[in-house]
This record gives sequence, structure tokens and C-alpha cells, in this order.
Amino acid sequence: MQLTAKLTQVLPPESGMGKNGEWKKQSIIVETDGQYPKKICITAWGDKINPSQLQLGNTLTVDFDIESREFNGRWYTDVKAWKIETAGATMPEAAIPAPPADYLLPEPPVAAPAPDFDDLPF
Repeated sequence: MQLTAKLTQVLPPESGMGKNGEWKKQSIIVETDGQYPKKICITAWGDKINPSQLQLGNTLTVDFDIESREFNGRWYTDVKAWKIETAGATMPEAAIPAPPADYLLPEPPVAAPAPDFDDLPF
């Protein structure tokens, strides 16, 4: 799934040690546009977030998965980001391929010359 929303809050990063080694996560709060904006807490594990993207007010495009799990009879839902980009980021100009050197645009059609006589009745 993908979402484009404005970054409204950056929560403190968390880290720790688990049975598979060290882990770290960063949670952010984004707000959607529209008549009824929604706030969503999104968590990124590992190094999925570039700290330069974490400027309040940035519009982010987030690719994420939603996962729910049961624990002691209660259900918990996580929104886990797997890719976060600043929305509207443009491709560097050098990365845009140039057209081939022999590529020519077609010539516009030439209008026929106007006749020299005037056939209007007045």
C-alpha cells in the first residue's frame, strides 16, 4: 500500500537487543489530506528512514504493510513502512535521458497562401 501525507510529529527512536541481535525503530505521525484528515502512526524498522526527511511539514510518500496480531485475546495492528520518500522529489536533470542526436520534431504544416482576390459582396 502507498500513502502520501504530511509529517506532523517525530517520536523518539527506540532500540534494544533481541535474540536476533540489535534492533532499532523510528515511529512518525503523518496526517492525510481531505475533508476529514486522519493521523496515522507509521513505524520503520532498521534504516528505512533518512533523518533529512524528518522535517515537520514535509510531505512524504510511504510504502507500507499493515499487520495485525493477537496477544492475550486482544488484537494489535502495526503500520510498518518499507520505503519512505519525500513526495515531489524530482529526478536529477542528469538522470533524464536526452533524445538521440538524429531525433527531429516534425515540421508544422504550412498554411496555404491566401488568395489575392476578395469575394465578399460588400
